[in-house]
Amino acid sequence: MTNPKTAEEMMNNAGPIETNLLPRLINVTESAAIAAAHEVGLGNKNYADHVSVESMRRMLNSLDMKGLIKIGEGERDEAPMLYIGEEIGTGKGDLEVDIAVDPLEGTNLVADGMPGAISVMAMSERGGLFHGPDVYMEKIVVGSDVVKYEREHPDEKIDLDAPVADNLNIVAKALNRNIDEIVVVILDRERNYKIINDIRQAGARVNLVTDGDLIPGVATAIRGSGVHVVMGSGGSGEAVLTAAAIKILGGKILTRLLLPTVAKGKSGEEIEKEKLEKMPRLNKMGITEDNMDTVLDTDMIVPGRDVIFAATGITSGHFLKQVNLFGTGDARVHSISMGSSGVVRFTDSMYIHDKEDSPLRLY
Repeated sequence: MTNPKTAEEMMNNAGPIETNLLPRLINVTESAAIAAAHEVGLGNKNYADHVSVESMRRMLNSLDMKGLIKIGEGERDEAPMLYIGEEIGTGKGDLEVDIAVDPLEGTNLVADGMPGAISVMAMSERGGLFHGPDVYMEKIVVGSDVVKYEREHPDEKIDLDAPVADNLNIVAKALNRNIDEIVVVILDRERNYKIINDIRQAGARVNLVTDGDLIPGVATAIRGSGVHVVMGSGGSGEAVLTAAAIKILGGKILTRLLLPTVAKGKSGEEIEKEKLEKMPRLNKMGITEDNMDTVLDTDMIVPGRDVIFAATGITSGHFLKQVNLFGTGDARVHSISMGSSGVVRFTDSMYIHDKEDSPLRLY
């Protein structure tokens, strides 16, 4: 009889998507990351995004699957490829999957040579990923220690509508820390200024990021990352991708859809104008003005049971290193990949074009 904690048992519990597609998924994010890395610091964010999107799409189309983009580069009339609703893959085999992609999360970061840019994607069985509209989501993301604490203290749960101080006190107790040791990552946006002030008033530490709160969200479930909570409003696509990883790692995300005009405190007239523009499309997704304020938890955002996630660093971030390019066209990349079985891999890969000119090196 095998020990239930052995690697063999975990791998045998992996679903067909994890078994067949996760080993290839990392090639998809790494190819997109390397393509974008050639544009780091050159100031052209649109071209950097373009080459990473093209590379990711080519790699996805080589996979034996029937894929459907649920979170992508935008609507079909806004994006020429990897648009929401696009069918991806060879069409061969029995695997029908929903896909969330962000070939280059942090276009400004790549253009300016700043930390935190990644290539990232997630997959699940059909119907396993939330079809997020192109609006904001306000959120709070925490790791598995907080989930365990909530289970042991059912009267103490983080709540999107609770005062910031109450949520941070729960996190501090769950992590056995003082509140002034809690680090909260939040996007540096005017719409988040009130929450930023509330975090500081509560005594916790704020880590402002100019772009890219997806990997910090994942980092809340990784001990030693230095990130304990992610708060504030950001893109819905980023929230879904975060939720995929957080579900695998046993953490928790609470989110709620938020129109940009509402988030930015615009006038009633501007809010109504945006509703007229966006609500017909949201209605087709089952989102109405009556249910738009519903708080969505991890399983509502990612109901899938066979979920996989991969991300590759482009510029160095919280736990992923930057792509290192060498003059011969070689590259070294650092990635994370994971699936619902619980197997998580950190991968350090070297792409060598000429073994004589570029022998494998340790550094």
